[in-house]
Amino acid sequence: MTHLLKTPLGRLRILAFAEGSSFLLLLFITMPLKYAFSYPAPNQILGIVHGLLFVSYVLLVLQVKIDLNWPWKKAGKALLASIIPFGTFWADKHLFQK
Repeated sequence: MTHLLKTPLGRLRILAFAEGSSFLLLLFITMPLKYAFSYPAPNQILGIVHGLLFVSYVLLVLQVKIDLNWPWKKAGKALLASIIPFGTFWADKHLFQK
């Protein structure tokens, strides 16, 4: 795991997992709690965490695009993956592997 932290692509892979996981938790856990059970607190807290992870993911995708000279098409797919459920997990397998 520590070897992943040494490169921008490795850090992107870790951040993609965290961002994707937080998105799924929002969609399938905290949103139902908020709307079905009128319990908004978890959604508010995780929403802030997910927002920070999302912005960090976007910035890191742009950094990796520059550092590794990715074409805009590949960077665009990586960015699009962040707004599709399970998308960052797909991106890890199809875009972030060397």
